[in-house]
Amino acid sequence: MPGHWEGDLIKGAGNRSSVGTLVERTSRKLIKLTDAKAETARDGFAAGLLAVPAPLRLTLTYDQGKEMARHKELAALTGLRVYFADPHAPWQRGSNENANGLVRQYLPKGADLSVFSQAELDAIAARLNSRPRKTLGFATPDEVFAGLVDKAANAVTSRNAEGVRYGT
Repeated sequence: MPGHWEGDLIKGAGNRSSVGTLVERTSRKLIKLTDAKAETARDGFAAGLLAVPAPLRLTLTYDQGKEMARHKELAALTGLRVYFADPHAPWQRGSNENANGLVRQYLPKGADLSVFSQAELDAIAARLNSRPRKTLGFATPDEVFAGLVDKAANAVTSRNAEGVRYGT
């Protein structure tokens, strides 16, 4: 079912810079963060999630990082329910962990992430989102997500009681 997101931070050299990642099973979103403070994560994730239609903003699952200390404010801003994975259980956010591995092809460990502009991060996300995936029947995340956005818009305008379901 679409609308369920996973979030994380990719940290740069010495944990002095970070990039936020948001993953919906059909999309990848990268957000430049100036630091790993709770306020920065709240504002960055809220901006990214508010760009998504409301029917596709249901939940966000995050790890136990201190940068999510303002999760209640994030939930109020976006309408999402925020959940936390168990400590030391990255498999509970497997889509996000996989996406972070793909992102690391472009943003290697130990790199200073503050030197990457939002435009550069958007270009990385565009490359990843235009890459066909076996798990999506060799469609791209962009193609599948665009279909979900269309279905969400149609569900709202037709007041479809069933809402939006992945694969329908």
